[in-house]
Amino acid sequence: MAQLPPSRRILSMVLAGGEGKRLMPLTRDRAKPAVPFGGKYRLIDFALSNLVNGGYRRIVVLTQYKSHSLNVHLSRTWRMSTLLGNYVTSVPAQMRMGKRWFVGSADALFQNVNIIEDERPEHIFVFGADHIYRMDPEQMLQAHVDSGAGVTVAGIRVPIAEATAFGVIQQSDESTLIEKFWEKPAEPPSTPDDPTMAFASMGNYVFDAEVLLDLVKEDAMLDDSRHDVGGDLIPALVDKGLAHVYDFTQNEVPGVTDREHAYWRDVGTLDSYFDANMDLVSVDPVFNLYNRDWPIYTQEITAPPAKVVAVADYGAGGMSDSILANGVVISGGFVAHSVLSPWVRVEPGASVDHCVLAEDVVIEAGAQVRNAIIDKNVIVPPGFRIGFDAEEDRANGFEVTESGIVAVSKNHPF
Repeated sequence: MAQLPPSRRILSMVLAGGEGKRLMPLTRDRAKPAVPFGGKYRLIDFALSNLVNGGYRRIVVLTQYKSHSLNVHLSRTWRMSTLLGNYVTSVPAQMRMGKRWFVGSADALFQNVNIIEDERPEHIFVFGADHIYRMDPEQMLQAHVDSGAGVTVAGIRVPIAEATAFGVIQQSDESTLIEKFWEKPAEPPSTPDDPTMAFASMGNYVFDAEVLLDLVKEDAMLDDSRHDVGGDLIPALVDKGLAHVYDFTQNEVPGVTDREHAYWRDVGTLDSYFDANMDLVSVDPVFNLYNRDWPIYTQEITAPPAKVVAVADYGAGGMSDSILANGVVISGGFVAHSVLSPWVRVEPGASVDHCVLAEDVVIEAGAQVRNAIIDKNVIVPPGFRIGFDAEEDRANGFEVTESGIVAVSKNHPF
């Protein structure tokens, strides 16, 4: 087994410039990686926590689209020990290669070649910023070093009906070598042993630094390139026989149960975002936020503990299978299968069922909300109903998905 390089020779680059159009209206005012999740987190916290827990603490976050709230979150939350040379820092599009924004994820890496050359790492993690999962990156790095690959792609099986949204991998029968790679194919090929599944890229990579530097410089000179990591860089390395795959199911994380093992969610749509939040709230959750051996870190908001108050006409209300963040007050309301973020209030007689409520949402007396995502600073008036009539919800200016999930934008007026 080859010797792993010391962590100080590893640079991590997190791609956080995504616009997240399919998550509108949650991404109307913020970058996708800054979207709130799970009551107190932001989507980017999961990728950063995995890197930090794994001991890789020199991290640059490449930002672009509506990045203010993301930058504020990073500056308030992700402070590493400078004594040990650790850092998490956001890097906006600096136009070092001309007066243009990043035109793709590969171009984002190319426009920040100076960072790689200054740090002089041996290997580079390139991770996405908007997936929900736990992963020990050291195990992936070890597999990369052992295989002698130029790049290693983290892979996971997904239902073939969903595979059009991902890069799809065909692995060699005899090794971890990637024989073919299709980026978001219209007709994804299935795995050899299961026609209902495809082997998909998770959007997490380990590159040899020299390989990545040479490749992004070559790609920048190609007029017909989309300058995308999955669309251009990985296929180029597949053609050179330098791309290998790391099967995510082999990854073992401390404190993770069999039920949660190899959990990974791409929250690219309102439905998948809603489902991932619902995965948190059951008695035996599919994804467990309470794993103290591999914690998910985020900003600690100064707020009092959650409080449940009895009210004369309704008593203590009711509450089950829900997450309540600091500052939540439920006053004779009824909450089930829901995620409530800091400073949410549920007033007397109001009901909240299968909902995700962001910070400072108020459900006033007697209002009924179900199957809904409500963004920050929304006050639902007394007696108002959301999630009962799709046409009425659309008429009120809400987004309604095909599955019936209602999304209410930040600061929505009533």
